[in-house]
Amino acid sequence: MEETKRHTDSGIEVKKTYTAADVSSEHALEQPAVFPFTRGVQPDMYRGKLWTMRQYAGFSTAEESNKRYHYLLSQGVMGLSVAFDLPTQIGYDSDHMLSEGEVGKVGVAIDSIEDIQTLFNGIQLQDVSTSMTINATGFILLSFYVALAKQQGADLKKITGTIQNDILKEYAARGTYILAPTQSMRIITDIFEWCSHDLPKWNTISISGYHIREAGSTAVQEIAFTLANGKAYVKAALEKGLDIDVFGKRLSFFFNAHNNLFEEAAKFRAARRMWAKMMKELGAKDEKAMMLRFHTQTGGSTLTAQQPLNNISRVTLQTLAAVMGGTQSLHTNGYDEALSLPTEEAARIALRTQQIVAFESGVPDTVDPLAGSYFVESLTDEIEQKAWELIAKIDLMGGSVSAIEQGFIQDEIARSAYEYQRNIENGSKIIVGVNKFQSADETSPPGFRIDDSIRAVQTEKLNRLKNNRDPGKVDQCLQMINDKASSGENLMPAVIEAVEQKCTLGEIADELRAVFGEYK
Repeated sequence: MEETKRHTDSGIEVKKTYTAADVSSEHALEQPAVFPFTRGVQPDMYRGKLWTMRQYAGFSTAEESNKRYHYLLSQGVMGLSVAFDLPTQIGYDSDHMLSEGEVGKVGVAIDSIEDIQTLFNGIQLQDVSTSMTINATGFILLSFYVALAKQQGADLKKITGTIQNDILKEYAARGTYILAPTQSMRIITDIFEWCSHDLPKWNTISISGYHIREAGSTAVQEIAFTLANGKAYVKAALEKGLDIDVFGKRLSFFFNAHNNLFEEAAKFRAARRMWAKMMKELGAKDEKAMMLRFHTQTGGSTLTAQQPLNNISRVTLQTLAAVMGGTQSLHTNGYDEALSLPTEEAARIALRTQQIVAFESGVPDTVDPLAGSYFVESLTDEIEQKAWELIAKIDLMGGSVSAIEQGFIQDEIARSAYEYQRNIENGSKIIVGVNKFQSADETSPPGFRIDDSIRAVQTEKLNRLKNNRDPGKVDQCLQMINDKASSGENLMPAVIEAVEQKCTLGEIADELRAVFGEYK
């Protein structure tokens, strides 16, 4: 009887046995921190410094999120990662009619400089690294953060962190965009330019494969589409006259980690190698500008509402994949996140999972521990080859912006998502507790719920803010944003001044809607 063929989740056939004949000899002598960085971007990786352990948190009001941040910092978190609610993500204040039912639900509501002051109350921004998952309004949230850092007397040259700021994947996979791609790209390059002078240690973009994967892509598609988007951002910055060896060092990436341990680790290794080659071709001379540095989050879409405690094992596998793949920072999901925002207990277990891998597993003791595995090296090569084939198709269409406008990337993701779901339903893909090994007496743990009264609280705060500011200065600041948007000048200084004068997030976003219109 013929043995059934086995494949990774990207459809790559897995052979029964791998030997030296399956491995390209050109990679045999590769070293970490040396081009093309397959084996990592630091010479000693985690022997010198562990990855940054972040926990993604943000819910309800700034006051409630601030309590969670202090708790996480007390439990050993090294960096904060902020989740924003949907109105904040798409540029509406909490009192806007379109915000109803969404305020504080999937993240924290941030309307003004006062909310940011509350969010980081008791936390010195110069002492923490903060990642903000925000895209269309990323420039406004960064301005709030900078304004607060200035109020704290921080040295902006020492402030570290990341804004996601990756609008292209919003058109392809998530949908929280405001403006058309061309105007969005312009604002992103404004951020690159301003930060290179004023906030030099800030990662100006986190080019995100995470949401592409959450939307249903394969591992190969995740890195192909993400790197193609990265290429588009680099080209836009070069067209603006920016120096690739300067802004290239501040580009970072954000990837997903799924359950197929070896494919995921190989994916991270292939992505580093590909980005190094891509940046070199685009003109980078400084090797630091060719290094792909990335944050990883474990796979939200892999979590199951059925038998949720099984998710602890899934997150552990994904943690191992990210660490063995050489991540620079990591967020581990709570086991209950298929049911609700994570409870405090689930967030603690998620963090402890990282700490157990860091201090008990031995995995961080050597650099790139899977290097030299016939299987992993072969898989790294195959993932790279298939990803280059997809990027070549995107290049023929004129790059990512054009491929998104033509619907190519969206269609590819949708096809993969459909095939994956079909395989679960026909039983060829087993998900433990979902389509096999079900349990009749399942009970779900109590979920974390957000009170709908949050909108009223935020509206009251907004009313107080507007009654305690100088209307003339507000109008002047908003007009300045309008003028600079029209003239093509860098927007960042005007937006920072506006938030310092208590202009709200919605007011600033509305000025840009007035100039550019809203993209449908």
